[in-house]
Amino acid sequence: MEKIKSSIIIGVAIIITAFVLGKSFQNRNENLDSISVIGLGTKDFVSDEILWSGSFTTNSFDIKTAYNKIVSDQKIVSDFFINKGFKPNEFSFGAVNFQKKFREVRSENSDNQTRYEQVFDGYEATQTITFSAKKNPDLMKRIESVSSKTSELVNSGIELSSNSIQYTYSDLPSLKQSLIEKATQDANERATKIVKTADGSLGKLKRASMGVFQITGQGSTEDDSYGGINDTYSKNKTARITVRLEYELD
Repeated sequence: MEKIKSSIIIGVAIIITAFVLGKSFQNRNENLDSISVIGLGTKDFVSDEILWSGSFTTNSFDIKTAYNKIVSDQKIVSDFFINKGFKPNEFSFGAVNFQKKFREVRSENSDNQTRYEQVFDGYEATQTITFSAKKNPDLMKRIESVSSKTSELVNSGIELSSNSIQYTYSDLPSLKQSLIEKATQDANERATKIVKTADGSLGKLKRASMGVFQITGQGSTEDDSYGGINDTYSKNKTARITVRLEYELD
């Protein structure tokens, strides 16, 4: 009886092993009977959206005085940009932000031990001003031009801290779709040329996968990022995407 059981177990093991090896051989042949290629889609474009902002501050030990001063400075800043050719509805001011300021004071007691303490140093009031434009080349040019002239406000006793201009594009979905089409066509053409050179024929599509969507400044040598790159500092940009296609071979 034990011999019969052993024979049955061995027989089942042989069948399972044969099945596994057969599947492995079949999968190996399937891999040999396919071709995988990567296609690239790229496009240079110019940003049609712009965002630029700056901020200015004032200080006082009295919060009401700080507020009144920032309101007065807001009028000066507003007049400055209006005199530069902007309309009041072409920029906006944010809410006034207050922050308590402290300074560290060092002192020594009778035992010559050094002590540090935080002493209230007044209120700092901060306000932001923001400019934006979408599909408005004239306004974009004026924003670009004035962003480098804010130092003139120093003559009015105001130091405006300027942020970097951000450039974006309003129709990224359509841009991405067109790049996918280009990359897919490029991959198909590559596969067709390779197979034709080897006197073969291209079969049906087995798999398709898409790489990350990258936006860089034109002429950038920045390496592709796994999570994708979205450059917002360059006005002239390059978008790119890759598509991997795997075809059967007839």
